[in-house]
Amino acid sequence: MLVTAVETRPAGVTGATPAHRPIGARVGAFVALTKPRIIELLLMSTVPVMFLAQQGVPDMLLVLKVVVGGYLSAGGANALNMYIDRDIDAVMSRTERRPIVTGMVSPREALVFGVVLAVVSTLLLGFGVNWLSSGLALGALLFYVFVYTLGLKRRTSQNIVWGGIAGCMPVLVGWASVTNSLSWAAIILFLVVFFWTPPHTWVLSMKVRDDYLRAGVPMLPVIKGNVAVGKQVVVYSWVMVAVSLALWPLGHMSWLYPVAAVVLGAAWLREAHALYARAKAGVVGAKLKEMRLFHWSITYLSLLFVVCAIDPFVK
Repeated sequence: MLVTAVETRPAGVTGATPAHRPIGARVGAFVALTKPRIIELLLMSTVPVMFLAQQGVPDMLLVLKVVVGGYLSAGGANALNMYIDRDIDAVMSRTERRPIVTGMVSPREALVFGVVLAVVSTLLLGFGVNWLSSGLALGALLFYVFVYTLGLKRRTSQNIVWGGIAGCMPVLVGWASVTNSLSWAAIILFLVVFFWTPPHTWVLSMKVRDDYLRAGVPMLPVIKGNVAVGKQVVVYSWVMVAVSLALWPLGHMSWLYPVAAVVLGAAWLREAHALYARAKAGVVGAKLKEMRLFHWSITYLSLLFVVCAIDPFVK
């Protein structure tokens, strides 16, 4: 029922009319629907896993196919997400310039675009790589759209915990693209991203809490407050670091990986505990420094996965 929602733009939209949508801006708007920065996540969590699965350098044509297919799949999911969430995007300051909200792309166009990307990516990965990686990518897309966006996002403060599963799937896609199978090493890295996602998202939500409050989205900082969020961040952080260390024996890693995992994990935990301490002390506003952990979370995951790619060459 939500997927067939009305075509009109949400209240408050002040976007362009069809007569004032130049072709260059239109192309840029369709690209924006895919959230191009998702390519960072693909490069960060898919390509290094391919090196680890190959235990060396994977075929570069295969890497290209996986990155393009994965980008199109994630882009389709993001376009469909923007189609569904266009009403709340219009009232949140961080999303009010998205293409559907501004009117640069109509809701119907976004819907068709998202479906086309989903079909093309599934076929590209299926025929160009293998059907296991194709099925995993399609599963991630469907989970993100139907379970997270339609089912969880507006109903529970645990939305990102379970909805984040979609963001973990590129790890499995990367492994399956090389081996046409899965392994414990792939599952461990999947779990690292799974436990990484809530703290990464919650600290950003602390920063833009008023946006989510205005839109009626029950993110954890809206429902529980900073102290509770800080405590959850610490809990998930400890579990994430512990899970990351399990890759050493299960993934048959060299000495490099556990050393890097300990050092990076210790730096993460220091930031997580510092944020929790500031929240318990009643610090608010800029002095809470929640974005320090947000930015570090990206660095942490990037470096950990780079080490996974390098590790086979150290043995």
